[in-house]
Amino acid sequence: MTILVLGSGHNALVAACYLARAGEPVEVLERDEVPGGAVSTVERFPGHLVDRGSSAHIMIRHTGIIEELELDRFGLRYIDCDPWAFAPAPPGTDLAPIVFHRDLDRTCAAIATACGTRDADAYRHFVRVWGPRAQRVMRSFAGTPGPGRLLRSFWGLDARSGGSALSREFLQSGDALLDNLFDDERLKAALAWFGAQSGPPMSEPGTAPMVGFAALMHTLPPGRAIGGSGALTTALIARLRSDGGVLSCGDAVTELRRAGAGWRVRTAAGRDLFAHTVIAGTHILTTLDLLRQGGFDAATLDDWRRRIRVGPGIGMVVRAATSALPRYPGASEAESTRGLQLLATDRRQLRLAHGAALAGELPPRPVVLAMSFSALDPSIAPAGQHQLSLWAQWHPRQLADGSDWSAHAEREGDRIIAELDSAAPGFADTVLDRFVQTPADLERELGLIGGNVMHVEMSLDQMFFWRPLPELSGQRVPDAPGVYLTGASTHPGGGVSGASGRSAARLALRDLRRPRWRRS
Repeated sequence: MTILVLGSGHNALVAACYLARAGEPVEVLERDEVPGGAVSTVERFPGHLVDRGSSAHIMIRHTGIIEELELDRFGLRYIDCDPWAFAPAPPGTDLAPIVFHRDLDRTCAAIATACGTRDADAYRHFVRVWGPRAQRVMRSFAGTPGPGRLLRSFWGLDARSGGSALSREFLQSGDALLDNLFDDERLKAALAWFGAQSGPPMSEPGTAPMVGFAALMHTLPPGRAIGGSGALTTALIARLRSDGGVLSCGDAVTELRRAGAGWRVRTAAGRDLFAHTVIAGTHILTTLDLLRQGGFDAATLDDWRRRIRVGPGIGMVVRAATSALPRYPGASEAESTRGLQLLATDRRQLRLAHGAALAGELPPRPVVLAMSFSALDPSIAPAGQHQLSLWAQWHPRQLADGSDWSAHAEREGDRIIAELDSAAPGFADTVLDRFVQTPADLERELGLIGGNVMHVEMSLDQMFFWRPLPELSGQRVPDAPGVYLTGASTHPGGGVSGASGRSAARLALRDLRRPRWRRS
């Protein structure tokens, strides 16, 4: 009996690959003509391979999934981003930029020049302490979460050896961690902006580990897949097909209904499919809608939907084709253009932008993360040209004045480009073409409800064994045996990791191998 996987996001494809590798017949159903969801790449401008969603891959390179599925055999290649991050000097100053190399000694030397020796020493201490902690966090992503497992493998808490103090450090805000360690605001802003890529502001409790992930970048930095982010999807699809799996695109699933010992799945094109096992890789709210269409208890679904917090949205993107890479004062091209370009120099800019988003307003100044991966991989742009992705946070999906995003898209695109031009004068003149993705566009094209690239907010109360809700955190749906959840809506959340897909596949395989009378 075929296992049906709903959606072809990278977590869904990872699940499908593990199931097919185990000998199970698998079919992946995707509404879009382009597979991969937010991990996909298309030709937006002539000769430019442009990412639709994610650009840098961080977590999946730490999970072992690439090696377990042997994705290198299917063409996946990564280039390390080294330096992995760059923070330019504030415009109009003669300060040195901050360069985060993979090599810790080189990074500390750059921090000493830009911020002083005390902060350089503090950064070395930060990496020594938080590197192992971040590795434990990654290990905790290997399976479905549970309180006991989390305490043992994630925090490693032991009250007899200072566990109380350690738990406090994990539960503090990112801002508190930064203020405890460093003096220089530019360094704090750069690390806060890196941590905020998960969505929550660094003022929220429990965000210290998001800053702590920076320490792990000195072990294995962000990677750029050759050919674009979608190269991961291409390799997963090739792996799936090599094991007999099937991918069907361009036909949306419309209903998920209980049918005896299994589930009936209907599609917009009229397909009527039956499976004992369904892996739902769709947004959790989309999955609940499919169950509603199939007659699942409406009161339960209403309760779940009411309690899942999507939030106001996270941000928007400008994809730009350019005639040159940005030129940052005081930095070489090799130092500044190969990793994450963290353009916030003061945390006040982050706080004002987040506060505006909560109020349904556009940020006073866009907070921008620039990525120019054509500097690493020339194959994504024509000869003599380059390509940049400018991620801006925070921009709300719903605007308080009720206006449509179409009225703001181009002007916000101008403001985002102007932020990079301020840090790298002359950049705006190099832009040949651009493609603006507002929160509304991200929702429409990629199914990211509310424009939230993390599906639901990654605040402490919606993480680990609370994601997206306690009763759904085991990647199962109560009273729906045979239905499993995967994707950014589940532990460990958004970003490119694949961990949720692997754990969903393991759950399904374990249940499939149990005697039927023992299955829940």
